[in-house]
Amino acid sequence: MTRIAFIGLGNMGLPMAQNLVRAGHEVQGFDVGAAPREAAEAAGIAVAEDLAGAVAGAEVVVTMLPAGPQVRAVYAGLGGVLGAADAGTLLIDCSTIDVETARDVAAQAEAAGLAMLDAPVSGGVGGAAAGTLTFMVGGSAAAFASAEPVLAAMGKSIVHAGDAGTGQAAKICNNMMLGIQMISVCEAMALAEKLGLDQEKLFEISAKASGQCWSLTTYCPVPGPVPSSPANRGYQPGFTAAMMLKDLRLAQSAAQAVGAATPLGAEAAQLYALFASKENEGLDFSAIIKMMQGRSG
Repeated sequence: MTRIAFIGLGNMGLPMAQNLVRAGHEVQGFDVGAAPREAAEAAGIAVAEDLAGAVAGAEVVVTMLPAGPQVRAVYAGLGGVLGAADAGTLLIDCSTIDVETARDVAAQAEAAGLAMLDAPVSGGVGGAAAGTLTFMVGGSAAAFASAEPVLAAMGKSIVHAGDAGTGQAAKICNNMMLGIQMISVCEAMALAEKLGLDQEKLFEISAKASGQCWSLTTYCPVPGPVPSSPANRGYQPGFTAAMMLKDLRLAQSAAQAVGAATPLGAEAAQLYALFASKENEGLDFSAIIKMMQGRSG
């Protein structure tokens, strides 16, 4: 059993913390929001009164936070994790943030004598609940080895990507591919409909042909072919359009910083920005097919 502080008990963090409890770990949670704290308590998670209280005595600190500024504040701000954690505590940030922030906070942690990993996830709320997340992990090999048993309680695939920041790099590159692929599938489905081709027939053909990809065969954006996809429940999100836009913008910021050419990634970011601006930000990212069909609002 490991004593774990879990900071950030939102849609992703709460089910991740629950899986740690199910695996036999002692979890002390904290969130700045009253509603997440109440939800965590109702789910059987012990909740501390403040961040320092959650971190005190923890062997591992796991964070799942909205963006880079929150990560900086929680770790390096006044009363933050770096000042509250005991010597030898392992820090694991599962947020999806910019690479620069991940590397900067990891360097501050190292200066404080603490090992830190950036470990963003893929799999959405469904994967968090099922314990089937994929973790893309940046940091030292020794820290990664220590973290594996904890991450294994929350995910099914755990990959060490390299040094600090490479977990975030892997996440934004992966999600840039995902955003581009989803748009391509949505465009093809919308075109098929206008051409009089049944969309389920296109799925049957492309799922076994060169158009095959995860966005088609696992997360099909039209109702019918994949019963578990959000298209069959009114595009209630597993991964919102707003979150996809965030990741695409992170990818563009990173690309500009290193001079990488990502024209399709840039176009995908613009299309998701347009879709989200029409009050669709809370829908699943696959709902962008509505815009291809002229039904996005």
